[in-house]
Amino acid sequence: MSAPAALPLDGIRVVEFSHMVMGPTCGLILADLGADVIKVEPAPDGDKTRRLRGSGAGFFAIMSRNKRSVVLDLKSREGLDAALRLIRTADVVIENFRPGAMARLGLGYEALKADNPGLIYMSAKGFLQGPYEHRTALDEVVQMMAGLAYMTGPEGRPLRAGSSVNDIMGGMFGVIGILAALLRRRSTGEGSHIESALYENCVFLVAQHMAQYAVTAEPAAPMPSRISAWSVYDVFDTADGQVFVGAVTDTQWDIFCEAFGFDDLAADPELATNRERVLQRDRFMPRIRERFARLTADELMTRCEALGLPYAPIRRPQDLFEDPHLTQSGGLLDVTLADGRTTRVPALPLAMDGRRFGVRRDLPGPGEHTGDILAELGLDDGTTDETAA
Repeated sequence: MSAPAALPLDGIRVVEFSHMVMGPTCGLILADLGADVIKVEPAPDGDKTRRLRGSGAGFFAIMSRNKRSVVLDLKSREGLDAALRLIRTADVVIENFRPGAMARLGLGYEALKADNPGLIYMSAKGFLQGPYEHRTALDEVVQMMAGLAYMTGPEGRPLRAGSSVNDIMGGMFGVIGILAALLRRRSTGEGSHIESALYENCVFLVAQHMAQYAVTAEPAAPMPSRISAWSVYDVFDTADGQVFVGAVTDTQWDIFCEAFGFDDLAADPELATNRERVLQRDRFMPRIRERFARLTADELMTRCEALGLPYAPIRRPQDLFEDPHLTQSGGLLDVTLADGRTTRVPALPLAMDGRRFGVRRDLPGPGEHTGDILAELGLDDGTTDETAA
């Protein structure tokens, strides 16, 4: 049996001081790509993210595979010494604590680079440097500030997106910065301090709406009351559910009209282009909605599939566990929860040379690898006990 192919980040060691979503997302991506990611958790019980409930109940399960866990008391001399020894062996440090928190422990970038000049240090923050950098940020906070909540909800009712989009994307941008710094280090030997921030990430997400205003001099309307860029691009009621259907090119419009019996619309010269159709949606959308309401969801989707038209069923997150594409393509990975039950979590949305990135290490228990890691650092069992106490 041949040995498994090397992963892109084999040989890179990452020390992760983080919790919740943004920092752990950054560590997860690096871990899946092959890095040795060591998650430093607080003594005695580990990361509080493990014990979140409600909308945070799944955070640890999706962000912690392929990592090793060490529990350290950073307020003790022994624990801090172990952390410093560990960082001396690291290529990358990730942290997502309040500004100044790591520096007060002696674990800020300026202090650490003296012993490890090639260190790449990624700080996951609420805001980049500027007037807001002292503020506490959450995904909701920056979605409200940056206009994403305004764009998502109906007029007068700002609504946060239904996922931790900024935390997750902020972690992704952190990875981009780390990979760029690793490339630069190959030629210069120097490390870097990378900062990725929730607010600036969210501003980047709404850049299209800012640019729309700059181009048209008209404010972008919230999604529920927007003017669509395409004539058919909506959720439709069927006889037994809802389906999203789109027709975003003139060719698709012709196919759409022929397939669903709208020959008169296809022949109408005033509807010849998408731009003209967008301005006259009130003329034909009620007819389309009435026609689709007579079909079942499966009938409508089967026709769209045969025609090559964009369509989608309206699903809930729990429905994705049985999605045939995900289950057959390696898009879901098996992990074991703290209570011993197994579940599946999404893989990285990446393939390299046709290969998906999977699970090498299951979710770690709190401090599961403390003894092994401290032994690697030359700390004996007695020191190990004191360090994690």
